[in-house]
Amino acid sequence: MRLHALSAGLLVSLAAAPAQANPAPQPKSASPATAARQAEVAGALPAEDGRDADFAARGFIATRTDPLIVNAKGRQVWRSDAYAFVEGAAPATVNPSLWREMTHLKRSGLFKVADDVWQVRGFDVSNMTVVKGATGWIVIDPLTTRETAAAAMELVNAQLGQRPVSAVIYSHSHADHFGGVRGVIDEADAAARKVPILAPARFLEESASENIMAGAAMGRRANYQFGAGLFPGPTGQMGSGIGMGVAAGEITLIAPTDTIANTGETRTIDGVPLEFQIVSGSEAPSELNVYIAPAKAFLSAEMSTCSLHNILTPRGAKVRDTHAWAGYLDEALRLYGQRSDVVLSSHCWPRFGQAEVAGMLASQRDNYRYLHDQTVRLMNRGETMVEIAEDLKQPASLAAQWYNHGYYGTYSHNSKAVYQFYLGWYDANPANLNPWPPAERARKSVAAMGGAKKVLTLAKQAMGAGDYRWSSDLLSQAVFADPANLAARAMLADSFEQQGYQAESGIWRNQFLSAARDLREGYKAGATNTQSADLIAAVPTQLLLDSVATRFDPARFGGRKLAINLVMPERKETAGVELTGTTMIARMEPASNAGVTITAPRRLLLALLFLKLPLEQLEMGGLKIEGDRAAAQAWLDALDPLTAGFNIAEP
Repeated sequence: MRLHALSAGLLVSLAAAPAQANPAPQPKSASPATAARQAEVAGALPAEDGRDADFAARGFIATRTDPLIVNAKGRQVWRSDAYAFVEGAAPATVNPSLWREMTHLKRSGLFKVADDVWQVRGFDVSNMTVVKGATGWIVIDPLTTRETAAAAMELVNAQLGQRPVSAVIYSHSHADHFGGVRGVIDEADAAARKVPILAPARFLEESASENIMAGAAMGRRANYQFGAGLFPGPTGQMGSGIGMGVAAGEITLIAPTDTIANTGETRTIDGVPLEFQIVSGSEAPSELNVYIAPAKAFLSAEMSTCSLHNILTPRGAKVRDTHAWAGYLDEALRLYGQRSDVVLSSHCWPRFGQAEVAGMLASQRDNYRYLHDQTVRLMNRGETMVEIAEDLKQPASLAAQWYNHGYYGTYSHNSKAVYQFYLGWYDANPANLNPWPPAERARKSVAAMGGAKKVLTLAKQAMGAGDYRWSSDLLSQAVFADPANLAARAMLADSFEQQGYQAESGIWRNQFLSAARDLREGYKAGATNTQSADLIAAVPTQLLLDSVATRFDPARFGGRKLAINLVMPERKETAGVELTGTTMIARMEPASNAGVTITAPRRLLLALLFLKLPLEQLEMGGLKIEGDRAAAQAWLDALDPLTAGFNIAEP
């Protein structure tokens, strides 16, 4: 979901937020301007035809009697009834379109989709699809964590009869689609029974590596995107737009035994003929869709869901190719639109009937293609990304379909992403080529406007008029100019909160409300996000050392030169690290002139380089150092520690 090849460090728990030592400031109610805006939105929404209500409920079999899922230590990792409050008319604190979306996304349990095809929905942000084979269950996308996947599999076996897992398919390289694999199958058992585990080509590299370099920044930003620490409620978290929250728990990975490289490839898995479409480069850098031939069911993993998706996730990732995305949808329409009775995805609910399948694929194709083509058209007329985002509106014919709405991605954010894909961040205006950084610009701007008191007066007027975009712009300047200005912080939090209430996108809402919380309570850095052991094991050593190089400060090393060999006997690997005086360069071959050699199992080297555990402690565990120990220590001291977070809504 972008949650783009979400690594374990990016997956945040919405199920078990830390308790506050002191009572937190209470959220405000919806302002008159917000209430009026919600009424305006409600009046412009498509007519309710009952299709989504039917499709989201169709085939329901059962759910868990206990909505709470816990880990081995008894700690809550998921609560399937967290959104039970979403009933009746939307309160003024929630966009009525988003409220409606959550009435369908909140459903939890086992659903029959087609003959011998079921889904478990509402046990995580994603769905698990189960296909009955000749001898066991074919599991497609085993959720995010071991615990939620195990609970889902327990429900399947309880309701449909106990059977072994006979195959696992990972649709793409995001952890919410593979992280629960050890909850559905044991690796030793899989190996003994030769259970196939299928994935798209380059799955392992992409699932392990996409967020390694920028993991710290992405992890902090993901807290805003998914509303970590916000509790579900009418003034709090309202899901992610394509699912509920993101499950806590243990993220796992078992390497694929077979990969799919080309559209049209087929496999017969446990007696079930399957056909695959490769859509890598759309929602994920490694992704496939599955056509389940006997059931006439097309699983469009995350290429098409109940919402416009993100071309660039707010948490940050490489920009996706909107033109290619639309092309894949058109290809799917041509290949599967006329021979599918149901289209299902790894988020949201299915759509039933051949006309619905073809209609959705065609409409979503047009949605992405219109977004792409019109952004490029306006871009080539000289409009900047900000101007395009303001001018580009979704056509009424596309907005008439609920699944084209921006519950996850938005036209505003996505049009900027298309612009960035082609031209980057710079709008060609030299005034924006080398501006002052935010805090200094804020101080100069506030002074130019007549001081903080004048800025607050102007912002208060904007707030009273319901112009929260302008009030937050003014107030953000005041806060960046002086973070200790409590009046500015409080008013900016109120402004963000109202914008969150008005947002149709679940993740826009989360970002505004997360910023409001930080301004009111101050950002509290939590424990460093833990990485999945399975994912770390899958990351090539070269990539890990390249990531370490991004934390090396040559000034702290005094500009010296040094060569270091890192020997990992159990992997038969030796990496040579060259410190050039300005950079750190790692190569997967020994350095001939090494002044230091460190020999240890890779897990100890990771503890040394990432956790920065003391040399003495690791030596007791078996790490050995030969050569210039003081130089080795100086190198380690020159590595920045992993960040526990940083401010976003203030300097």
